[in-house]
Amino acid sequence: MRLVLLMLLCAAASAGAPPAAREAPQPPRERVDIASAEPTGHTIRVPAGGSFQAALDRALPGDVIVLSAGSVFTGPFHLPRKRGDAWILIRTSAPDGQFPAAGLRVRPADAAQMPHLISERNSVIIADAGAHHFRFLGIEMSPSPGGFLLNVAMIGGSENSLAEQPHHIIFDRCYVHGDPQKGSRRGIALNAAHSAVIGSWISDFKEANADTQAIAGWNGAGPLRIEGNYLEAAGENVMFGGADPSVPGLVPSDIEIRRNHLGKPVAWKEQSWSVKNLLELKNARRVVIEGNLLERNWAQAQNGFAILFTVRNQDGSAPWSVVEDVLFANNVVTQAGSGINILGHDDAARSGQARRISIVNNLFTEIDATRWGGSGILFQILNGTADLRIESNTASHTGAMIVAEGEPHRGFVYRSNLTSKNLYGIIGTGTAPDAPTVRTYFPGALIESNTRFEGERSPRTPSPARAGVNISALCAALSAEDRPPADCGRPTNSMSRN
Repeated sequence: MRLVLLMLLCAAASAGAPPAAREAPQPPRERVDIASAEPTGHTIRVPAGGSFQAALDRALPGDVIVLSAGSVFTGPFHLPRKRGDAWILIRTSAPDGQFPAAGLRVRPADAAQMPHLISERNSVIIADAGAHHFRFLGIEMSPSPGGFLLNVAMIGGSENSLAEQPHHIIFDRCYVHGDPQKGSRRGIALNAAHSAVIGSWISDFKEANADTQAIAGWNGAGPLRIEGNYLEAAGENVMFGGADPSVPGLVPSDIEIRRNHLGKPVAWKEQSWSVKNLLELKNARRVVIEGNLLERNWAQAQNGFAILFTVRNQDGSAPWSVVEDVLFANNVVTQAGSGINILGHDDAARSGQARRISIVNNLFTEIDATRWGGSGILFQILNGTADLRIESNTASHTGAMIVAEGEPHRGFVYRSNLTSKNLYGIIGTGTAPDAPTVRTYFPGALIESNTRFEGERSPRTPSPARAGVNISALCAALSAEDRPPADCGRPTNSMSRN
């Protein structure tokens, strides 16, 4: 095995242009407060056979609705708009001591301690226009047995103004799932403001010949918080964009996606569900994606990339669509056909730009075209991005490090990464590898202090340049249950620098 140090500093010698000023991603401007509020009103108990909808209609801000654990309630159920800004808590009757504590993730086995909301039509939960301050705690939701729903929970989607959007809706330690055989299209349509999904298990969202998601949003202003969940879907496990917003000029913004496990069961490889990717941003601004485990994605209905930051004016009526101010940090991406695909401008309709994206301190393993299909490419960068920074990542992959195409990319930084060279290092359409590609596609780029392997591909070989992931920071960001034991189970390891 041989290590090659990349010293294409700034690419100035090859690009013939000085480095452009580079801008870092802007952080979210607002954050969803997920702390539980102390109830100030009455308790409404709904026994088996009782009317949950009547309780929702009767409840006042500050009240608690307690649903009988183990009982089934048949909807659809509407969340009505109320006056006042105190929370209405909808919770299981299981005592707190018998249920996973706040900050933990529920599992399907916890369903015995939950009431079960079902529906055979529409959605199980539908937020009326302007509905707000509802918190679900310890609730199971799914289609009726043998059924299929487009959305299990529909929290907004067609509102034409911000004033009509649902807001302050939280799903806390809930189990939301499709039918085990038939699936369903979407778990939670999160088109809202000041809303969150935390500590929940969302699974079995799958369909043939259609996209499916555990969580998706396209018409919610934000802020939004997705934290500590298991998220499973065949199409895009999590997606923002994918349909044009009905609120003019809207870009889902101020989004946090932290400490989740996004995955697809490997058994789905032998089934007919449409598989695309693990996470996709098509229209989003000020997004932090940190401390997540993203695993198992293969080429099927798409080309195998695990992560997509691809601007899309999806239906042609949202030319303001952008993907900007994105931080992708301290994540583990494993078992996929390719790594990350970044599209600077929509190649099918007029759009804004993908810009100010930082991909920092991530571990990519088993990015393997032989096993998962696709091309084994680590980063594909297309059609004119701006201020893209890729730094301190460690990767084991079978294809090129970087593939470029389309308009040149401005303000590009590629620094301190530990990757495989394979057949090509940095390659573009119509250009020779490395320096010629940099000159054409990355004028003025800063490319320095990287280490790449020739021959054996192993992310756990020590790097003399001290390139690659900081394992201590990575493991600290991950949820304890999602940390790779081989890498986070000991204080020092040879995967990278510490």
